[in-house]
Amino acid sequence: MKHATPVAAFLAAALSTTVLISQVEQKTQRFPQFENEDVKIWKTIVTPHQPLAMHHHDHPRVIIALTGGTMNIVEPSGASETHVWETGKAYWLPAMAPNTLHSDINAGDKPMEVMVVELEKEK
Repeated sequence: MKHATPVAAFLAAALSTTVLISQVEQKTQRFPQFENEDVKIWKTIVTPHQPLAMHHHDHPRVIIALTGGTMNIVEPSGASETHVWETGKAYWLPAMAPNTLHSDINAGDKPMEVMVVELEKEK
């Protein structure tokens, strides 16, 4: 029984380190689902407060919130548009104007999971 306390302390430290590492390593992930000449579909898990790299969408898209939340769409100028996406609902986002960029930021405290359906033949 004399060794029980050091072993318990070691296990507690190891578990807390694992939890800390998993929290630090959380990154937005994109998982391709389907693609052809008409449509591109991917699932994205957007971690809280981790801005995506600036990017552009040539085509309109439908967003299906698998796990909802609040998404801020931010332009390089700092201008921001807030979208509240409810779990299980779908939303329309038009194609972006030429030569524009934006970043997406999950403004909540929990990961958001969305399915994106991009219409490849539409502008």
